[in-house]
Amino acid sequence: MFEPDRSRPGNSDHAPQLRMVAAGPSPHWDALSDAGNDLAFCLAWLSLQCIRLPGAATALLMLRRDDQQEAPTFVTWPRTGLDLPDLCQLAERAYVERRVIVLPGRIGLDASHPQPVGVLVATPLGAGSRPIAVAVVAFAASASSASVDPDFVSEQLRWGSGWLEALPWAQRSKQSSARVAQAASCLDLLAAIAEQPRFVGMAIATTNELATRLRCDRVSLGLMRRNGAVRLCAISHSASFKKQGLLADAIENAMEEAVDQCGSVVCPPLPSTVRTVTIAHQALAQAVRAPSASIMSVVLGDGTGRPIGAITFERHGNDAFDPETLQLAEGVAALLGPIVGLQRHAHRLFAGRVVDGVIDTMKALLGPRRLGLKLGVLSVVALGLFLSIAEGEHRVTAKSVLEAEVQRAVVAPFEGFIQAVPVRAGDTVQAGDLIVALDDRDLVLDRLKWRAERDAVVQKQRAALAKHDRSSLAVLNAQIQQAESQLALAEEKLARARILAPFSGIIVSGDLSQALGSPVEKGKVLFEIAPLSSYRLIVNVDERDVRYVAAGQTGAVALAGMPWSPQALTVSVITPVTVAEEGRNSFRVEARLMELSPQLRPGMEGVAKIHAGQRSIIWIWTRAFAEWLSLAAWKYLP
Repeated sequence: MFEPDRSRPGNSDHAPQLRMVAAGPSPHWDALSDAGNDLAFCLAWLSLQCIRLPGAATALLMLRRDDQQEAPTFVTWPRTGLDLPDLCQLAERAYVERRVIVLPGRIGLDASHPQPVGVLVATPLGAGSRPIAVAVVAFAASASSASVDPDFVSEQLRWGSGWLEALPWAQRSKQSSARVAQAASCLDLLAAIAEQPRFVGMAIATTNELATRLRCDRVSLGLMRRNGAVRLCAISHSASFKKQGLLADAIENAMEEAVDQCGSVVCPPLPSTVRTVTIAHQALAQAVRAPSASIMSVVLGDGTGRPIGAITFERHGNDAFDPETLQLAEGVAALLGPIVGLQRHAHRLFAGRVVDGVIDTMKALLGPRRLGLKLGVLSVVALGLFLSIAEGEHRVTAKSVLEAEVQRAVVAPFEGFIQAVPVRAGDTVQAGDLIVALDDRDLVLDRLKWRAERDAVVQKQRAALAKHDRSSLAVLNAQIQQAESQLALAEEKLARARILAPFSGIIVSGDLSQALGSPVEKGKVLFEIAPLSSYRLIVNVDERDVRYVAAGQTGAVALAGMPWSPQALTVSVITPVTVAEEGRNSFRVEARLMELSPQLRPGMEGVAKIHAGQRSIIWIWTRAFAEWLSLAAWKYLP
């Protein structure tokens, strides 16, 4: 080492001359290289300084942090129980005055047994305007004040003050390195568990990775239920486990103990967890039959401060958990908690999501925020109340078709041939107008035949009367009657060969304009004619709505040919006749139009609405769905 050479005169006014001396390895350098413990670092630094100052009997180092509210750190050398009030007072004075102070003082174990008066040198240390520390060195009484060089002592202490100035930076660098290593471990763990798509696989992978990285015999993961209890979800190196058992109950109790205290629990406790309750953890240690086991539980959070579960670490040997392991476990839990919460929420059943949605909605409605949501819900509720109280007209809607009230069929009176057809479907005719003319040539000949035969028989009758031949007269009378009957039949057929309109109306169906000269059979329908003065409306009411319709009810119909002028109607007859149309059964309901428009024509279709009374608006809107739901429930429920 280097020591000052005091043999030369005037060394008090100039820098001390150094000379080389041999020095062995000092144990204080190991403590000085470790910046983790302030007291050990300061004691090592003070010891190294004092052994280089000849005549130093005792020393005190007062270290102050940047935060003025924090109490200063006092370190004495040697580490015997010294009572050094003079050194403490002098250190405070030097710190306040920011200058080197040299005073005489007592040197001893305590004030009751003082030693001879020695020299006290207090030196503020630090390169800035504010000292970071004050070193006070007490020299023994054997060293006179003349032999103690305050400048040399101050320079020696200031040369070593760089270690004290670098102490905060070294500690921060060490903490940063620890945080980086911890973050790297956490990211590696997250990368390993993120490969699992399902929650169960992720939970097992998490416990296995934590057990390997933290050298644990068993790691367990548990999540909270709705009732606040913790349920065990995964155990390291176990694909399946018995959820009902003493061990599972003990692990769940330990997790609940950590969740209830909202913090980490370590058994045996660490300095940061000495005030936590560890009853359940001690019971778990007894359950695993390892009294010396070390058990640690950390809480999983969802990122908002709300706990969702816990992780329990177990070491069954004598390897206890240290603060660094606890810090790493808490960091892993802080990163893992939101991921576990999301995975659990994504893989729950539909009922759980619905319940959560209802709970979140109720919290939003009853909470202090979300004014827009509250106004919207109130508006919907008010609208629902209004619709359930307010009444409207219940109308039964159905398809309808317009038919003539009286409809006549024009049929062929006998077999013959069509001679003339002056009308066809859609034409309007008046009463007595010709509709169809049949070929009457055969009928004219037949009439002439029977007329001639009648005349011949009449001549024979007259001859028989002249001869008074009664027997022949009886036969001839019968022949005359037969001839007259046939003649009357021929004349009747001849009269019916011209078919006339029985009343004024419209030809509804039939078109024989392209069938002139074709034969027709007796009784064949040639035309259908309907009057224009009376109609009936046929409304095909669905079987689900027919119970709301009664005779005498009113309504309106909008025909396709007259959509802008609805016609008023009155229900007259509900027939028990059903019609299958478009996969549904409907009943024929007859109605009469209140006013007849000249534009009406038979066969017009439209949509009719029958007034069925006053009902609540919400009942009108939901009736069809409610009836369908009731029928489906009746069909499928046992």
